[in-house]
Amino acid sequence: MSRLPAGVMREAIIDVDAIEDNVRHLRRLTESELIAVVKADGYGHGAVRAAVAALAGGASRLGVADIAEALALRRAGIDAPIMAWLHAPGTSFVEAASVNIEIGVSSFEQLLQAAEASTAGRAVAVHLKLDTGLSRNGIAPDEYRVVFAEAARLQRLGRLNVVGLFSHLSNASPDEDRAQLARFHEGVAAAALVGVNPHLLHIAATAAAIDLPEARLGCVRVGVGIYGLSPFDDRSSADLGLRPAMTLRAAVAATRRVSAGAGVSYGFDYRTAADTTLALVPLGYADGVPRQASGAGTVTIGGQRFTVAGRIAMDQFIVDVGDHAVAVGDEVTLFGDPTLGAPAADDWARAASTINYDIVTRIGPRVARKQVST
Repeated sequence: MSRLPAGVMREAIIDVDAIEDNVRHLRRLTESELIAVVKADGYGHGAVRAAVAALAGGASRLGVADIAEALALRRAGIDAPIMAWLHAPGTSFVEAASVNIEIGVSSFEQLLQAAEASTAGRAVAVHLKLDTGLSRNGIAPDEYRVVFAEAARLQRLGRLNVVGLFSHLSNASPDEDRAQLARFHEGVAAAALVGVNPHLLHIAATAAAIDLPEARLGCVRVGVGIYGLSPFDDRSSADLGLRPAMTLRAAVAATRRVSAGAGVSYGFDYRTAADTTLALVPLGYADGVPRQASGAGTVTIGGQRFTVAGRIAMDQFIVDVGDHAVAVGDEVTLFGDPTLGAPAADDWARAASTINYDIVTRIGPRVARKQVST
């Protein structure tokens, strides 16, 4: 029976070699420049370690949501190109520009704010985001002409350098994605008419990078795939040649032998069917384990799979292990690499009626990250 080191209650094992291998695999598959997305603390894996591993695997650029995330990477000594694309109203880009962070621009106002951050001899690098139908942020089609014209003017003045045009697909269906791709090409053509011809075009995230070759455009922007998770309902990580990088585990904190009919956890939603042993797992919704998976999430202990018994609480949950020999300190694996026998993040996603992105990203700061190489 595997046991966690003494004094360790809960931890997430992060396999940086898996991230590096996943990036290398996706680079070979897509034959494209790869922007590794390390927003949200590297989807819960740690932004810096994920960035370092992704760059080692062949990623040439990094993507984050906001400026603070980009600055944290710079402070950690990462000097690769970084793009940040989601900004609070009135955000100043001066500090970002001073350390060569590339700004994703979704409006005319943001374009002007980016230009204001330029200095003599230093243009601000921007990627113009086009709304091609997702209806989130991005320059609306009826604003393309004025934004492109101003971008071209500011570029001629040496205040901006438009290094990319990008958008995001809905993944609603292949036909919907192709319709968005067509609208993106229309936007690219409109930009070219006024002299905006960036060397990077990117619209494909993990799903399209794998399944829609025409959307690769020589550059793909990959998030969940580099962490070894599948964006598809009908294909696993292994089916895609990817290896999950995170394993979430804990040590059994207590065991208790109870009689048939014993109530378990809040509300007694679960009562034991026979005399049995209950094992207490010190992870709860404060750590990111979804309460919605109460009574449905699965774990492994000693190679045996068990289901959460009753409600997941803030700090802990219980599994009914029957007559199996389970002791305090034994390792409990919530999810990891299913090819090695662990439940998958996808299993917890199904149990909680959510997606695997949500499962890994929600793991909280109480869970120590332990970096390994395999």
